[in-house]
Amino acid sequence: MTEIAMTTKQRKPNKFAMAISFLMALPLAAVLLIHPGAMLDANGHYNHSALMMVMIGISGGFIHGVGFLPQFWLWKWLFSPYVAWPLMLWGYYTWFFS
Repeated sequence: MTEIAMTTKQRKPNKFAMAISFLMALPLAAVLLIHPGAMLDANGHYNHSALMMVMIGISGGFIHGVGFLPQFWLWKWLFSPYVAWPLMLWGYYTWFFS
């Protein structure tokens, strides 16, 4: 049984992309934990659906950044950098321009 698990091909992780993911997620997570008021909109309210999506992006950035590879296809897709990076960029846009 262990031979089957050992013979699956795994591709090498891209260390540069992992570093980008981790370094993009770190400041956003720090801002949300230390000063969440920086994410308010022009009216002084939180956009909860947008913040939820940004937090999914932060989670994906940390998951990809530390090198964890989910097995289930939905988690693999949701926490991939293809989804996490645009969501984190949306978070940076919200942080700096709103």
